[in-house]
Amino acid sequence: MKRQKRDRHDRAHSKGYQAGVAGRSKEMCPYQNSEAKSEWLGGWREAIADKQQGLFK
Repeated sequence: MKRQKRDRHDRAHSKGYQAGVAGRSKEMCPYQNSEAKSEWLGGWREAIADKQQGLFK
């Protein structure tokens, strides 16, 4: 059975989260599509909140 690729929006969210954990600016968002950009920023915000709670150093 073939493994399905993750949804593009899930991937954008994940990439945004990774960028937030790495400390990158939200202006570094690579997406132009408004839906994907929104998902990326959501992931980025989630990572920043997690960092503020002390989950990452």
